Amino acid sequence: MVFSSTVFLFIFLPLVLILNFLLKQEYRNFFLLLASLGFYAWGEGILVVLMLFSISINFISGIGIAYFRARSLSYSKSVLGIAVAINLGLLFYYKYANFIVDTLKEIGLYLEYDHESIMLPIGISFFSFQGISYLVDVYRKETEAQHNLFHLGLYISFFPQLIAGPIVRYHDIAQEIKQRIIDVPLFTEGVIRFVRGLAKKVVIANIAALIADQVFSLPGNEISVVSAWLGVFCYTVQIYFDFSGYSDMAIGLGKMLGFNFKENFNYPYISRSIQEFWRRWHISLSTWFRDYLYIPLGGNRKGRGRTYFNLIFVFFVTGLWHGASWNFIFWGLFHGLFLILERSKFLDTQKWPVVLQHIYVMLVVIIGWVFFRAETMKGAFSYLRSMAGLTGGDNTTALIYVNAYSLTILVLAVIFSIPVRRFANDYIKKSSSVVLRKVYGTGIYFFYIALLALTLIELAQSSYNPFIYFRF
Repeated sequence: MVFSSTVFLFIFLPLVLILNFLLKQEYRNFFLLLASLGFYAWGEGILVVLMLFSISINFISGIGIAYFRARSLSYSKSVLGIAVAINLGLLFYYKYANFIVDTLKEIGLYLEYDHESIMLPIGISFFSFQGISYLVDVYRKETEAQHNLFHLGLYISFFPQLIAGPIVRYHDIAQEIKQRIIDVPLFTEGVIRFVRGLAKKVVIANIAALIADQVFSLPGNEISVVSAWLGVFCYTVQIYFDFSGYSDMAIGLGKMLGFNFKENFNYPYISRSIQEFWRRWHISLSTWFRDYLYIPLGGNRKGRGRTYFNLIFVFFVTGLWHGASWNFIFWGLFHGLFLILERSKFLDTQKWPVVLQHIYVMLVVIIGWVFFRAETMKGAFSYLRSMAGLTGGDNTTALIYVNAYSLTILVLAVIFSIPVRRFANDYIKKSSSVVLRKVYGTGIYFFYIALLALTLIELAQSSYNPFIYFRF
């Protein structure tokens, strides 16, 4: 069940909001836990048992880590190591077993292995990392172990951020799990945020995805240079508005239910370096790798060579986290390479004109997205040749992929990729005109009502609603 489906919008979400409002405070966590498990079981069926296993293991392990932490540090560390290994083992088996077997077959090491039966549970990368962060934080005494199974179960399985993030730290919402207040301003803010994210996904990302999918499905030798750039541009739009749209919806749903999740995207396409890009893109994942992998490896405290190794290793894992494919690994290493080049000052972008800084970042990001989107490494390099104009194809055929409506959407996508809303809000707040502030404040609500109507119309008239996170 995805957030942009009619079942979620018109049945599941209204029922959850109404029942959550009607229930007493002490019953809401248990209700949301059941709702979250039902949400997961709707799409994953029997694999909900895996979720229950993850909850149980992390619950028992967290208590064990805290118990031994006060008595024997070595025992506590052993419990942590076993628990983390179990979390990673589940992730490894379900997400990477097929990839490893296929790779061994490609190099001639054939294995008799029924790997076709392994299904990839949606969201396993997210709830596995949340479980690990909880256990490590308990070990570090950055949070207390949760002794209420339902509370920890809700943290791990909470449906708003279960399938596409953001990755939430337990200590960030621990107090809200214990007690939270849902007032009108917070609920209203949540509704607006959800509508904004839904529109990003349905109105912008889906339109861009339709064009990108058509171009990327063509044989490499038939993609003209114009079509190739159009396709990857549309994918650049799609993945940002799809991913940030889901994060907006998750944050909005959280607010409607009394939770405040941290931001996950901060206009990454306005970045002036790849370092800045990763401070703005998928912030919850970037900070997770920083706090639980990069810093424990030594960060930048053990010399230049070790710093570069840590960076490249972290981005190798970042690529692998996104999917079991050499394409994702290459994409991660590609970004890691440019981070090293910037850190070493080999690419000292701060001395460049601002326009060149933005062009540089977008070229690196767009080329990286080719590997992220292509099904194979061969397909990715073939697509890059088309972008360079080294393959055939009639440039005029690119016109069949766009019309006046889709072109308008793509132009709006470029505009909304920069913080125009933030600029407008800041301008209104600083304005001395009371009338202007009132008109703007009232107009916002009408704008989001109209935006919701447009989004629902798009959902009603189109069956194309891709879900790009199944590989994560």
